[in-house]
Amino acid sequence: MNKEVRFKKLIQTALLAALCFVSFTYLQIKIPLPGGDASSIHIGNAFCVLAALLLGGWYGGVAGAVGMTIADLIDPVYITVAPKTFILKLCIGLITGLIAHRIAKISESNDKKYIFKWSIIASIGGLAFNVVADPVVGFFYKQYILGQPQDAAVILAKLSAVTTFVNAVISVILVALIYNAVRPILKKSGLLLPVGKNNDI
Repeated sequence: MNKEVRFKKLIQTALLAALCFVSFTYLQIKIPLPGGDASSIHIGNAFCVLAALLLGGWYGGVAGAVGMTIADLIDPVYITVAPKTFILKLCIGLITGLIAHRIAKISESNDKKYIFKWSIIASIGGLAFNVVADPVVGFFYKQYILGQPQDAAVILAKLSAVTTFVNAVISVILVALIYNAVRPILKKSGLLLPVGKNNDI
């Protein structure tokens, strides 16, 4: 990857990180939970997945991880779970990018139906991981790192699983619409950058 392309990817990564931050911070419905904790309905994960489809798994994962971790760090309710957020959002991007660009190679295709199908499959793959991992990792993180009682950690994990699933469904629909609408415009303008080379996923 030459320096110009890398520079453009870094700029796009920063823009998508900002979208992850804004969509989580300002477009969320926060749901208070026992013990001063909270969960939320939000579309932050959608932009993490969108970033992975547009830029590849590493850049997309970093965009989601950085944007949503910063959002956690400035929110007193979520600040303690910021490390968990960073890891999970990075993984969402990596899994989405792996499916979209290593397996399906959508960046090499011009078939709209093929791209639409695999963008949905990749989105489901990345977000299905999160639906399982978020409550499981959250349980162990809150019990063993934050020292919450086991009963409280179990209740929070179950409630988190519900909101994470709802977020995943909303995000898959949103990403399918946005990615397949934006991709041709970016390609025509020369802003759809190459993905899949130099271990880019």
